[in-house]
Amino acid sequence: MNLTKEEYEKLNQKASNNTKSYITLPCAFLIGGLICTLGQGLLNLYTYFGLDEKNAGMMVSVTLIFLTALLTGLSVFNVIAKHAGAGTLVPITGFANAMVSPALEFKSEGFILGLGAKMFIIAGPVLVYGISASIIYGIILYLIQVFTG
Repeated sequence: MNLTKEEYEKLNQKASNNTKSYITLPCAFLIGGLICTLGQGLLNLYTYFGLDEKNAGMMVSVTLIFLTALLTGLSVFNVIAKHAGAGTLVPITGFANAMVSPALEFKSEGFILGLGAKMFIIAGPVLVYGISASIIYGIILYLIQVFTG
């Protein structure tokens, strides 16, 4: 099938949903803000119950990851994400969703080749880049400290 550029544009416009940014932007802002507010509320709660700020921060991360994984498994997070768009990509919740979604999709292929292998299909490049970048930055920092120190 040979399409001209104009025909392709018409098909693309017909198939694409027009984004109403006057609706999507405030929704993303509000839901992203609610996720961050939940995180701050959890931090306050954990420090109130006696955890120091470092351990309370860790518990907030664990709690947000658990809640996101649970809501993804129950197909609730996807409904929230549909309305919130980028607002659900607050790093830790977006990453948790990116880990759980492919795992759920391929669980029928078994625990090893399905769930285990596909869990990192989206998050894998993020992990590789993050680990590689942290090693490179660590080496650079070490060299700067050695030569200036």
